[in-house]
Amino acid sequence: MLWQKVIRRLNAISLELVTGFLWWGVGIVPSHHVRRFFYRLFGVKIGSGSTIHMLARIYDPRFLSIGKDTIIGERATLDGRRQLPNSRGGLTIGDHVDIASEVMIWTSEHDLRSPGFSAIEEPVTIEDYVFIGPRAIILPGVKIGRGAVVAAGAVVTKDVPPGVIVGGVPAKEIGKRPIENLSYRLGRARWFQ
Repeated sequence: MLWQKVIRRLNAISLELVTGFLWWGVGIVPSHHVRRFFYRLFGVKIGSGSTIHMLARIYDPRFLSIGKDTIIGERATLDGRRQLPNSRGGLTIGDHVDIASEVMIWTSEHDLRSPGFSAIEEPVTIEDYVFIGPRAIILPGVKIGRGAVVAAGAVVTKDVPPGVIVGGVPAKEIGKRPIENLSYRLGRARWFQ
């Protein structure tokens, strides 16, 4: 039992070191190519033409997958944690997804009903052509459907159907996207961001 606890603790410390290095060491580099190289080196699966802007905080890059032509804004939090036994955590982001600055996407949270305040890890899936506005928060276990829009500052606690626009705290449907056949490209990321 003791050796398992020691191994878990050492694993947690190593992940904290990786998170710190990717945030402070890699995240401040003003080059998309250099950052992408290091993110891939540490296990992030990043499709062609995708970029992560500066100072993104990435928790457990091994379970983070980003499709092609996707842009992640500055200071975004991408939680790929999948550490618990029998965990289904991890973060999957599709193609042509636009995630604005300071968005937080979490796959791990505390169980408020647990006497020990134990952790829960659930996967988050963001399908193709989704737009997530600045400072939105996506909580564990959420699936955001193709072409959906999350308004700025929204807190998403439940799945968002394809093409639906949600906003508020907690996020609720506020409209539908009038486009059904999405086929755009996001274009190039800005330099030095």
